[in-house]
Amino acid sequence: MIEEVKKDAADRMQKSVAALEQELAKVRTGRAHPSLLDHITVSYYGSEVPLSQVANINVEDGRTLTVTPWERNMVQPVEKAILKSDLGLNPNTAGTVIRVPLPALTEERRKDLIRVVRGEAEQARVAVRNVRRDANSSLKELMKEKMISEDEAHRAEEAIQVLTDKYIKEVDASLEKKETDLMSI
Repeated sequence: MIEEVKKDAADRMQKSVAALEQELAKVRTGRAHPSLLDHITVSYYGSEVPLSQVANINVEDGRTLTVTPWERNMVQPVEKAILKSDLGLNPNTAGTVIRVPLPALTEERRKDLIRVVRGEAEQARVAVRNVRRDANSSLKELMKEKMISEDEAHRAEEAIQVLTDKYIKEVDASLEKKETDLMSI
C-alpha cells in the first residue's frame, strides 16, 4: 500500500517536472533550437499535425533554424504556420528550404521572459506540492482504515517529503539553467 502511494507520488511529481521542461523549451532564448517550433501545427491534407511530422528542423547556426518540408507542396503551409505562431519569427523561403532567423532579444524582453519562466517554475512547484498533499491524504486514509500503523504513516510521509524536496530541486535547477540561457547574449 505505502509503496504504491510513494510510487504514484514520484510518477506524478516527475510528470510535473517534465511538463515544466516542455514549457521552458517553448520560451525562446537568443539561441536557435529545434524545440522552439515543437508546438507549431500545420494543416496537412485537412488535419492539423505538428511541424516535426511534415518537415525536418535543423540548426544552421547559433541564430538560424532551417525547416525542410518533406513534400514540395508543404513549403507554403509550413511558412504560414511559422508566421502565425506566437514566436514573432519571419521565415525566409529559398526553394524547398525555409530559413528562420532568430532576432536578438532586447534586455527588456529578456526580463519579461525571465518573469514568465519564474511563473512556470512556481506552477511546477505548486503541482509537486499538490501531489505531496494528495499522497499524505491517501496515507491518512489508509491509517484511518487501520491498514497501516501511525509509525508506518509517519515514515511514509517523511519519504514523500524527501521526494518532494528532490523534485523541487529539479524544478529550481531547470529554472536556473533557463535563466542563465536567457541572460547570455
